[in-house]
Amino acid sequence: MARAKGDFGTIRKRSNGHFQAYYMFPDHAFHRAPSTFQTKADAEGWLAAERRLIQNDEWSPAKSRRAKVKRTTEAFAPYAETWLEQRDIKTRTRALYRSQLDRFLLPAFGEMSLRDISPAVVRTWHSGLDPKHPTQRAHVYSLLRTILNEAVRDDILARNPCNIRSAGVTKRQITIDPATPAEIKALMAEMPQRYHAFVLVAAWCGLRFGELSELRRRDIDLASGVIHVRRAVVWDGGEPIVGPPKNGLGRSVTMPPHMVELVAAHIEQFAARGPDGLLFHAIKDPNRQVGSNTVRRHWIKARNAVGRSTMRVHDLRHTGAVLAAMAGATGKETQDRLGHLSADAASRYQHVARGRDAEIAKKLSELAGY
Repeated sequence: MARAKGDFGTIRKRSNGHFQAYYMFPDHAFHRAPSTFQTKADAEGWLAAERRLIQNDEWSPAKSRRAKVKRTTEAFAPYAETWLEQRDIKTRTRALYRSQLDRFLLPAFGEMSLRDISPAVVRTWHSGLDPKHPTQRAHVYSLLRTILNEAVRDDILARNPCNIRSAGVTKRQITIDPATPAEIKALMAEMPQRYHAFVLVAAWCGLRFGELSELRRRDIDLASGVIHVRRAVVWDGGEPIVGPPKNGLGRSVTMPPHMVELVAAHIEQFAARGPDGLLFHAIKDPNRQVGSNTVRRHWIKARNAVGRSTMRVHDLRHTGAVLAAMAGATGKETQDRLGHLSADAASRYQHVARGRDAEIAKKLSELAGY
């Protein structure tokens, strides 16, 4: 069994005529070829390839390279599930990612191996997303890019195939068309009575759906007319998860005096019993928060009846912000009332309020006969 030692590695001819190659570098351990070679030239070729990896700073033990090859064949679905499971994120964010995975990413990439997700595949998928929902489109693309960035950090992928310019950002085109006080009354009248106060509080106090759904008797101070927003509910797999309000900002919102009596009547007639009784609960279970689908079903009928067929439930919150601005609230006061993290988010309502003020002034002149 002759050995031939070159300037890198050693080749040994075995008794069966095959050649074995090995070297000791760069971690001072012997590294053997995974199999023997039929010719010496093949053994030399393997050593040359290993040497190039070292020179290019791309070397790793053969075992880890085989593991990497195995991981690149891993399907997207299990990798994405593990990624989500290991994230230290808020329940609200986890529920959002779960929904985006189930609706958009797993159907498209779930069974594909990570290495087969190419830029061309991503572009084709992205072009099929509904352009009428640019924010959703950008968020879903960003989630895919984030997951595949992790695969790059794990040395599974050499580069991220998500390279569509500006696909992960969107210029939010927010068109705020708030309901008028008369429309709020009309919308409320078209809803079942148990949701009259829901519309009223959303429109005049600007609460989010999850904040409204988690309001309890002890959160309402009827004597001072104040609503204490302390918690919010999000839904994960059909189950309610209670946590702090969005941005972690609890707040106290003073009700306009005209609505206090109606809220009191609602509590008396519809709220669950006890200080922890929910103001808005499922009809069949007073201990379960009312779901968005239940409210939305009635809302769609109500908005169509009053001629506001494109108005969303969340637009009542926008309405509350604009009405507050029209009443003279500063940007900071609107920010505090709505629980915004920054004044920028509230400032757009000031602009809308100025525009509505001109419309109101015109109508006042019309009432005066001018």
